[in-house]
Amino acid sequence: MIDPESDDRLKEECGVLGVYVPDQQAAHLAFFGLFALQHRGQESAGIAVSDGSQVRIRREMGLVSQVFTPEILATLPGHIAIGHTRYSTTGASVLRNAQPIYCQSLVGEIAVAHNGNLINARELREEMEKRGEHFDSTSDTEVIARMLVRGLVNGPEAAVREVMAKVRGAYSVTVLTPKLLIGFRDPSGIRPLSAGTLADGYMVASESCAFGPVGGTATHELNPGEMVIIDSHGMRFASGHDVEPGGMCLFEFIYFARPDSVMYGTSLYSARERMGMKLADEHPIEADIVVPVPDSGIPAALGYSARSGIPFREGMMKSRYIHRTFIQPDQRLRELGVRMKLTPLEDHIRGQRIVLVDDSIVRGTTTKQIVKMLFETGAKEVHVRITAPPIRFPCFYGIDMASKGELAAAIMSIEELRDHLGATSLGYLSIEGAVQAVGKENGRFCLACFNGKYPIRVPASMAKNQFDEPHVGEMAAVTAGQPRLIE
Repeated sequence: MIDPESDDRLKEECGVLGVYVPDQQAAHLAFFGLFALQHRGQESAGIAVSDGSQVRIRREMGLVSQVFTPEILATLPGHIAIGHTRYSTTGASVLRNAQPIYCQSLVGEIAVAHNGNLINARELREEMEKRGEHFDSTSDTEVIARMLVRGLVNGPEAAVREVMAKVRGAYSVTVLTPKLLIGFRDPSGIRPLSAGTLADGYMVASESCAFGPVGGTATHELNPGEMVIIDSHGMRFASGHDVEPGGMCLFEFIYFARPDSVMYGTSLYSARERMGMKLADEHPIEADIVVPVPDSGIPAALGYSARSGIPFREGMMKSRYIHRTFIQPDQRLRELGVRMKLTPLEDHIRGQRIVLVDDSIVRGTTTKQIVKMLFETGAKEVHVRITAPPIRFPCFYGIDMASKGELAAAIMSIEELRDHLGATSLGYLSIEGAVQAVGKENGRFCLACFNGKYPIRVPASMAKNQFDEPHVGEMAAVTAGQPRLIE
């Protein structure tokens, strides 16, 4: 059963970064870098810094601009910093799970920030608790942090390799020690991580869009299983683990990452334009205008318009502030749905046959409300075109997604979903079309939410708040050859 009041947008997992800048205040640079990664998480934000001997940390619930003021940044002196902006995928959305995670080690204080989701975190945590390890949070990031605590005495390369040998899942991680900045990426390469230079230092971040605001340049996308270590001697790279099956999450290209980022050497804005062109090839229609759902649908709508020859026009204006209101809407306003966020442009819509372009359909509630709004505003036809292939399987690798029973494309045929949305027609971009639009071969992407082929083994007991709930179920093999959905 689809909940009509459910949020119909996918939630990204987190954004991480690290900066190493001799003789500068790293916290200020981390602040502006996190600001550029705010789209990856809005629940909490944190920065940890080191001045070479002491690690200080500040983390709170809220947006980056709400958590950090000039006065607070002044209390974080140091030339090394890591930062994190969070949307929870393992562990409840509470302050104790905000990151970076702080720990004591034999080499001094450390802080860890993590983007992704570990699928064997419960198993590892239980093993560590049996050895007497104490945990302060319910986040899987603390599992990584406490494993590093034990291994750093043997050097950063050995510590990271030990972590990679034991943890399973999707992760991009930044680590701060009193003397070092470390970054590493999971062997399947599901979550992104890039490294590069600043004017007189170095930087690591989830996306290349974080480098520009602080005057940096992304020079290297970490390979799956690769680590970067930055200290007073410079920046060096090392292998942490052999590459494993998987590939980067295709949703990074469709929706999650900022359109001004570059991944796999590809401009995401250009890739999304090409997805729109592929949509026009796969699902042509006679219409008067192409209208994007702002803002995520704009590049693809431009591509659809360019390939089809149908004029591009904005059909609605978006309020960028309503989602942060502290005043809860009453029932009457809730029933208005998307009208709180989107205002239709009646002169553009009335009497028009519209191609409505968006990035994805999860539960279908938001798309249904937009289609209804367009018809109520006077549209003659509304042809929905979606750049993500149908989402039929949940994600266990760091995207907070509905269960299979709530995914519209998993419980309805295309025709049934078209009728549910009230659309004149409905067309999804194929998996092949989306991959071709990025310009890389199929084997370099995780497509599990589209085809059910999970590249990494998934536990039957997998749950967002897995450390807050009783342990139920057993391990289940979920392989590319024999997909099995665990509910």
